[in-house]
Amino acid sequence: MIVPSQIYLDFNATAPTRPEVIDAMAEAMRAGGNASSVHGTGRAARGLVEEARRRVAALVNADAENVVFVGSGTEANNQVLRCVGRPRPIISAIEHESVLLARDDAIIAPVHANGMVDLAALEALLAGTDGAVLVSIMTANNETGILQPIADITRLAHEYGALMHSDAIQAAGKIPLDMASWGPDFLSLSAHKFGGPQGVGAVVCRDRSLLARFVHGGGQEGGLRAGTENVAGIAGFGVAAVGAQAGLEQFAALGALRDTLERRMAELAPGVVVFGHDQGRLPNTSKIATPGLSSETQVMGLDLAGIAISAGSACAAGRVEAPYVLTAMGVPEQLAVCAVRVSLGCTTTGDHIDRFMVAWRALYDRAHSRSATAAE
Repeated sequence: MIVPSQIYLDFNATAPTRPEVIDAMAEAMRAGGNASSVHGTGRAARGLVEEARRRVAALVNADAENVVFVGSGTEANNQVLRCVGRPRPIISAIEHESVLLARDDAIIAPVHANGMVDLAALEALLAGTDGAVLVSIMTANNETGILQPIADITRLAHEYGALMHSDAIQAAGKIPLDMASWGPDFLSLSAHKFGGPQGVGAVVCRDRSLLARFVHGGGQEGGLRAGTENVAGIAGFGVAAVGAQAGLEQFAALGALRDTLERRMAELAPGVVVFGHDQGRLPNTSKIATPGLSSETQVMGLDLAGIAISAGSACAAGRVEAPYVLTAMGVPEQLAVCAVRVSLGCTTTGDHIDRFMVAWRALYDRAHSRSATAAE
């Protein structure tokens, strides 16, 4: 749960569950029913699942029949990477670990120092594999928020006969997604990133026949994901998708708060580095490094002050090494270990930014004072 008294600035890890989602899930749980049963109660449960399928499809401008519900965003990524039937996928060096670790034979495409995928290098890799591969490039990076040109990458992949997958988990609900015009063969989604429940995700396909099952057993999800459907979670997913789509304009306005935060930090500490500041980014995401002020110190110090941020991906919690995303961008380790991620959301206000700055300035001043004392 989100601690009520805490200023929550870690929306990229998970978003607070929307109240209407909780209501929809509670109603579905009270109603009960197995969506694969043919009696009236089962048909009512099936109706909730299919309505959610239509709603999730609308969020990404796809056909509802091509939405496959799964147990998480990680499962969605794993299913595409492992069940498409193409040899040796090409993935970028900054993918989420659920893509990076899904296959041990993946070919890694480099990124530029600005966090953008090196398209020339990607094309050379495609040419060297005769295109008979799967390309997987994320829509938005979960740590830096940097956006990749998915439509352009998809066209390039298709020119070489490759299939294209994009992990859109961090982007969904934050920016408009258009599978129909961008043209990828697969998108991965996760409900909890935009106010839905944890433990439910989706693979959205251009053509379901291109995907094989990952979880074996029954014939649920058209044979592509065995197991009794999580009716309540799927219903909540659909309600969250509606809310996220309706709130895209409001979410875009968070860019002004993000820019204010970055400007005030830079004014206070001129050495601050904002990664991807000159690139298209998610409007809510700042990846910021302050030389001499470790990420661990910032995360722990701000937590004690009642403010929640992170050092990077929640899936890499507890690690102290330099974040691999920044390493792939060529960021020196001594700077990378000073980076934190501040991700805003629907509850973020200007007062929250003010209070963040008060607490962060106290940390910075203490570190600066210690450095000055040590230099004497």
